[in-house]
Amino acid sequence: MHSRKVKRLHPSYRDDIGDLVTRRAIPGPGLEHLDPFLFLNHHGPQAYEPNNRGLPFGPHPHRGFETVTFILDGELSHLDSGGHESVIHPGGVQWMTAGRGVVHAELSPESFKRHGGPLEILQLWINLPASLKMTEPFYAGLEAADIPTVELPGAKLHLVSQDWGEREAPIKPLADVRLMTIELAPGGRIQVPVAAGRSVFLYIVRGSAEIDGTPAPTWNLAELEDEGDGVSMASAQGALILFGHGAAFAEPIVAHGPFVMNSREQIVEAISDYQAGRFGSL
Repeated sequence: MHSRKVKRLHPSYRDDIGDLVTRRAIPGPGLEHLDPFLFLNHHGPQAYEPNNRGLPFGPHPHRGFETVTFILDGELSHLDSGGHESVIHPGGVQWMTAGRGVVHAELSPESFKRHGGPLEILQLWINLPASLKMTEPFYAGLEAADIPTVELPGAKLHLVSQDWGEREAPIKPLADVRLMTIELAPGGRIQVPVAAGRSVFLYIVRGSAEIDGTPAPTWNLAELEDEGDGVSMASAQGALILFGHGAAFAEPIVAHGPFVMNSREQIVEAISDYQAGRFGSL
């Protein structure tokens, strides 16, 4: 396997939302997006006191992409205009396809606001191609037990979308996107096959790693070269890595707040549709 080399490391930057500790890995000063990966916020890790206000993500709209939320610690409730509702616990994932338009809220359950506790969440936005931007909205709430784990020497792979060998992941995405978290034990190493031409998303959540020999510290996004048919990762101290890859759409990307489309005219239409109530309501 010919491993891809690191083109550049992009440290996430602090962009707190009220009292919520937030680091943004993408978009950032040196990287607008990694087609089809658009956005990553890393909330926490932090501890909430009892009788807290919880998360600030009340009802808001989306159109044209998918959100994938990893609950590393704490609890997260979901409610959307499609009638989906859940509370997901540590190790779980919320996968939402906004498609043609949805209103949703991601808030702390009453029990978390009452008792407090640790919180750490990742939210990743994945673009949809033009042909799928107006698809029907979808939601899946996965607990840790719903996510299969592949155990390899020195590493554990928690499969969220697509498959690994004969192990099937719970999410079959509309677009060809493979997504997982990788736990590297101290001294662990792994090689993940990735076909040439696919965009790789690699973010160091905890610990530190070496990507094809290049040190990658905590809270860094590694932008990789296109050449190579795999990604080599190792860690002396252990690491948790958010890892994915997908085919780039190579289409225009026009983003305006919670809408990601292909033209300014489509953004204006999305705003108009939302204001007219065509996304539904909670």
